[in-house]
Amino acid sequence: MIEVSEHLNAVRRQVGSKLVEAGELNVVTVGRTFAGEVEEVWNACTTAERLERWFLPVTGDLRLGGRYQLEGNAGGTIERCEPPSMFAATWEYGGTVSWIELRLTPDPAGGTRFELDHLAHEDDHWKQYGPGAVGIGYELALMALATHLAGKPIENGAEFGATEEGLRLSRVSGEAWGEAAIAAGQPAEEARAAAARTVAAYTGG
Repeated sequence: MIEVSEHLNAVRRQVGSKLVEAGELNVVTVGRTFAGEVEEVWNACTTAERLERWFLPVTGDLRLGGRYQLEGNAGGTIERCEPPSMFAATWEYGGTVSWIELRLTPDPAGGTRFELDHLAHEDDHWKQYGPGAVGIGYELALMALATHLAGKPIENGAEFGATEEGLRLSRVSGEAWGEAAIAAGQPAEEARAAAARTVAAYTGG
């Protein structure tokens, strides 16, 4: 059984901002703790053969300075890489550039703490959909990663988002990202409206 409720409760969601040379960026942070050592989680997140099993097929040069391309999704350049604890890369999709940073650390209670930042400029897409636009997608991916690491991968993982449980995950996740935006200071009406549009986009509602 796919424990969607357990996954939703295990996810940590945060919205913030960061001032960089290019200006102020919105930061969406998603995290949870996985069973397994840091090296095992790192391998699952950075090896092409394993990424294809829980996320998407990837091609390119998966090392510092290399270019990568996810099938049907983003591509970019790996800008920092410190195995087995962190990497950072550009995330280039639809003519826009944003950035991702993954950090892995041992959890004092056991397992590995996974934390991913997605940094992006505040454009029209952000204003319309808010943090859930990337947050829901990452949560669907982390659900697949959790089952992969547990040795019980989701069957037809690429189609999971359209199942009853996948749609429920998207709805609850989208609402939670709306609340995270409110906690970060966005007006409640705006945040919840953006979250509703994002949930509709993911679920067809």
